[in-house]
Amino acid sequence: MTAGKRFEGKTAFVTGGSRGIGKAIAEQFAMEGANVAIIDVNEEALNEAAAQFTEVGYSAYTKTASVTNREEVEQAMKEVYEKFGSIDILVNNAGVIRDNMLFKMTDEDWLTVMDVHLKGAFYASRAAQVYMTQQKYGRIINLSSTSALGNRGQANYATAKAGLQGFTKTLAIELGKYGITVNAVAPGFIETDMTKATAERMGITFEQMKDAMVSTIPVGRSGKPEDIANAVLFFADEQSSFVSGQVLYVAGGPKN
Repeated sequence: MTAGKRFEGKTAFVTGGSRGIGKAIAEQFAMEGANVAIIDVNEEALNEAAAQFTEVGYSAYTKTASVTNREEVEQAMKEVYEKFGSIDILVNNAGVIRDNMLFKMTDEDWLTVMDVHLKGAFYASRAAQVYMTQQKYGRIINLSSTSALGNRGQANYATAKAGLQGFTKTLAIELGKYGITVNAVAPGFIETDMTKATAERMGITFEQMKDAMVSTIPVGRSGKPEDIANAVLFFADEQSSFVSGQVLYVAGGPKN
């Protein structure tokens, strides 16, 4: 293993990896020598990411696919395995928000968020474990959120993210004997397109939102996608084999 290339020869599969946190995670893995596979429903952003990866010489697979479609997920996983020869790391990052107060929340708002986060993580994890159990090695990292602890206007999102924590701990118990660890990273306020869209929907500028959030964060700054990527790579490291079933809050201060 080359210095600074701790994921040389490993394959990392990142869902929703064309922008924001997912893209930062994919980039960090690629920088450290991993073969990277990204699936996303945003074809335009995916094509841009693919071009950027190719330009700097990273080994990447990209495909437009929805985590809510079992066949698409399984087919992508099969193609990645055939291309790179292994599925070593799965990052269940794909996510959406449909924020609203409970009395205004529609059935579609609820179901869309549940499907992407929970069904998506289920489909991808079930598909990945087929390869990981054969290899007797694997790392599954789920993206939760500090919203799992409760957040006004996010009954759907908070429930889904809390559900992912239960999913994480259960898979850690079931898959541990196969050399597979399962952990979750729970980001706090991170500067992404998603949080910018939230500010717009609230009718405030992103700077106003950021200032308000930073005033509540002990380290005195907002989070960047790279902060989450660093935590994901810690869980994915071969040397983290005795860390499993854990939820790491990356929020600039204590949350749990």
